[in-house]
Amino acid sequence: MKKTISPSLLIIFLFFSGCLSDDIVRKYSFYRPVYKTTAEARAEIRSSEPISLSQPGKIYYKNGYVFLNEMYRGVHVIDIRNINQPRVVSFVKIPGCIDLAVRGNILYADMYTDLVALDISNPLDIKRTHIVEGVFPEGRWFNYMDTGKVITDWIRVDTVVREKDFNSWILASQDRGQVFLGGAGGPLASSGGNPNGVGGSMARFALSRDRLYTVSNNDIKVFNTAVAEKPSYVKQVSIGWGIETIFPFDNYLFIGSNTGMYIFDAADPDNPVQKSRFEHARVCDPVISDGDFAYVTLRSGTTCAGFTNQLEVLSVKDVTNPLLMAVYPMTNPHGLSKDGNTLLICEGDEGLRVLDASLPKDIKTVSLLKGFSTYDVIALGGVALITAKDGLYFINYTDPKNPVISSSLKITN
Repeated sequence: MKKTISPSLLIIFLFFSGCLSDDIVRKYSFYRPVYKTTAEARAEIRSSEPISLSQPGKIYYKNGYVFLNEMYRGVHVIDIRNINQPRVVSFVKIPGCIDLAVRGNILYADMYTDLVALDISNPLDIKRTHIVEGVFPEGRWFNYMDTGKVITDWIRVDTVVREKDFNSWILASQDRGQVFLGGAGGPLASSGGNPNGVGGSMARFALSRDRLYTVSNNDIKVFNTAVAEKPSYVKQVSIGWGIETIFPFDNYLFIGSNTGMYIFDAADPDNPVQKSRFEHARVCDPVISDGDFAYVTLRSGTTCAGFTNQLEVLSVKDVTNPLLMAVYPMTNPHGLSKDGNTLLICEGDEGLRVLDASLPKDIKTVSLLKGFSTYDVIALGGVALITAKDGLYFINYTDPKNPVISSSLKITN
């Protein structure tokens, strides 16, 4: 079958062939969207009973709690004050959510086109405080179909279709907005004194002082969070295209794109100004910085194209002129985090790489913890929070040569 798939529905197939009354049949799994009005969806933005992890996304940490995005559905609230016994204590329904950040007792998240602020002072009784409407127009795409409503959940359905009926069934199903899956997954398969928490390197939301900065494919948006529970939209700053991640350090914003790294000066918090851009091969690119150096991972095997898998270390002591200091071959590097001289890199299916970065020109691998497929990492003084293909892991790396898994929360489909 040769067919052009519209942007409103991306289809990935999984099937098993067999014989039934001399007809070839295929078994499919798909997720059927549940629609509600915007008012109904907003009324449900509050704490509810925990749900199982199915499609974990972005991660944020604040004061003993992990806030883990469940792609397009909301946020898991996880108590990790005892790292050996993490507990999912509640779930907040936020349809369309794929990014988040935490300032003080307020969590910010996207709901398709809107920015939502929630009071998380009581993790068991989280309440919505404010909505900034229409600030993420790109979020309309993730709602798949223009129905006048929003998708608030997905129901998994398993079915069997005769091969001779396959084409007509697919067309009818597409008209109903159903999303087809390949393998395990959810809708994603289709496609200190500091009040601020800590995010992963894959973040598109970043907090710096009393501003929230978000990035889309081609711009930075600025929100004033001086009144944390009632954020206000300030402005949009155009960058270019292919923007992927944002990482704050002091007054600077380090922005990763699939063609290079940007550095913006946010000394005037409402008017971030580009100071420099460092170009690299066209590949996916998260970036972090410790102030003196920036660490960039480049990887292949993604929609960014390219075939480069490496770590690049740049001197950013002069933010107007970042200089490449060293390049280190990697297997398939994703997110990364740095704790003192210890650098942690998620190597995809290879696991977690732990490196000694005391000498940026001579970084050495000291261990490689295998057995899971890693995506992003937050290093917290000897404990690493790892998002992986099969769930959330907590790694003790106090001995960098012998990191161990302290505990985990696994996906249950």
